[in-house]
Amino acid sequence: MRTVQFTLNGERYERNVPEHKTLLHYLREDLGYTGTKEGCGAGECGACTIIMNGEAVNSCLVLAAEIDGAVLETVEGEARGDELTLVQKAFDRHHAVQCGYCTGGMLMSVKDLLRRNPTPDREAVIEGIEGNFCRCTGYEQIIEAVLDAASQGAAREIAERDAAGKTRGGGNDA
Repeated sequence: MRTVQFTLNGERYERNVPEHKTLLHYLREDLGYTGTKEGCGAGECGACTIIMNGEAVNSCLVLAAEIDGAVLETVEGEARGDELTLVQKAFDRHHAVQCGYCTGGMLMSVKDLLRRNPTPDREAVIEGIEGNFCRCTGYEQIIEAVLDAASQGAAREIAERDAAGKTRGGGNDA
């Protein structure tokens, strides 16, 4: 076991974590954050995508013992009661969710993309989600949803939430 301190969705934690457990399994099994899914376990499918220190990462490739001092964001951190984000609303409007297995990771990749590029064109969206597999939608609805969300000011919404400490930093000791 190793003691690590980290921030997860705005909440500060200090925990003992197993040396050899992946961050994916630690989030799901120990902390109950099940929106992060395991698809391939090899960093190829994107179902396990979270944001770590401001960048999208495959949590199946990170050991939980490596997160000391990290700021982590999962799809659960997007929730504000019943209020959806602009990206979530666009996914709904464009029917960009079918079985839902890829959705958590896809939303995290889109959030990362919009932080880096607030007004992506179609090619930038394709590049931004290329690490996320979706076997149901054929991607067209996802691409259209991201372009729609960007046109509605999703990047501004993300920045405002970041500034308010809703997804990065802040929080309470747990």
